[in-house]
Amino acid sequence: MIASCVGRLSLVLALATGAACVPLAAGASASRTAPASAVGALPVLKGIPQHGLWLGSRDAKVTLVEYVDVQCPYCGRFSREVFPTVVRRYVRTGRVRVLLRGLAFVGPDSATGLRWALAAGRQHRLWNVLEQLFASQGEENSGWINAARLTSIARRVPGLELAALRRDSAGADVGRQMRAAAEAAQRASVPGTPFFEAGRSLGDVAPLRLTSFDPLDFTSQLDKLLR
Repeated sequence: MIASCVGRLSLVLALATGAACVPLAAGASASRTAPASAVGALPVLKGIPQHGLWLGSRDAKVTLVEYVDVQCPYCGRFSREVFPTVVRRYVRTGRVRVLLRGLAFVGPDSATGLRWALAAGRQHRLWNVLEQLFASQGEENSGWINAARLTSIARRVPGLELAALRRDSAGADVGRQMRAAAEAAQRASVPGTPFFEAGRSLGDVAPLRLTSFDPLDFTSQLDKLLR
């Protein structure tokens, strides 16, 4: 399996409801090469339909579920090294639709960043914010997710209404989405992030078994499902 942010994900549900955060250990280092202003992952999203937590066509043949923490360095690495290939090859062509299951267990900033992304989803721009967070990712629990950073990210997303974003990020609907993702992670026995499930529909998704961050490792499994 690829390296991941791991730990007792039974804690995630408690964190989603506002309990104290318990940092989880990562087994290996993951480099962050993108500067704070980087938005390299964003052009690949242009023109692709978004609806709430979803990215891609409703008519896609395969559903991909992505469990991530915005502070997880391996999630950031996946976003920068693999996700653009997945989007170009499968999502843009209408064959795969992606569902976000956002978790928040690395630390308090994880919940702050996730709430911002989920609130953007209420304006159907979640993936723009999420990918910018990964593109500008800093060290875990270093304070890199702050008001200035989040505001800067929001202002780079065309059509994103900042006042509504701030209001919704603190709202009950976003809290419910966080709890739902945490509960889904528990049901799926998610061992760490990033973690992926895929299937012909949301009801029959199964874990993808990944051994590297080579895009071909990921795309070969999607190709099997599409066949």
